[in-house]
Amino acid sequence: MNRKRHVRRVVAAVGMLVLTSGIYLGGLQASGNFHEVKAGEFYRSAQPSPDALSRYIDQHGIRTVINLRGASPGRAWYDDEIKVSAAKGVEHIDFPMSDRAILSPERSMELLALMRDAPKPILIHCKAGADRTGLASVIYLQQLGGVDEETAEWQLSPLYGHVALPGIGPYAMDTSWEDLEKVLGLDS
Repeated sequence: MNRKRHVRRVVAAVGMLVLTSGIYLGGLQASGNFHEVKAGEFYRSAQPSPDALSRYIDQHGIRTVINLRGASPGRAWYDDEIKVSAAKGVEHIDFPMSDRAILSPERSMELLALMRDAPKPILIHCKAGADRTGLASVIYLQQLGGVDEETAEWQLSPLYGHVALPGIGPYAMDTSWEDLEKVLGLDS
């Protein structure tokens, strides 16, 4: 009898954890997963709707949008993003990368240079604003934002919807960061 009760409690606890996590992650997506990374300089989000993009530009003075999904002419989300950016006089940059493929240190350095040289404030996004955007945010904060490595790494965490376990796709972003850390001479 005690064993059955214990098993039920464990199953209930795991169920509550899964439910709570699902509600949290759903809330991130419903909110557009928009976050200030460095005030007045760098912001991150999921794929913004045209209205959300217009609002972010107006409220935060965004001067550059970096799309980590890559150019997709003819797709509504992309065409709308280009249209809003052009109408607002905002530079739009496509930097294609996959959340399921390791970004080489060379490509990571290209992204770093792009973020360094782009007019600020920057809004960077991917589809969910969790994995690719998380990696870009870690790189930006640690290399350009004057933030220590440990603090910067929180950008690539479940707080922003990034769930990485070895063997699943988004883990490639963690591996990409670890590879770049070695090139940069950072302790990990």
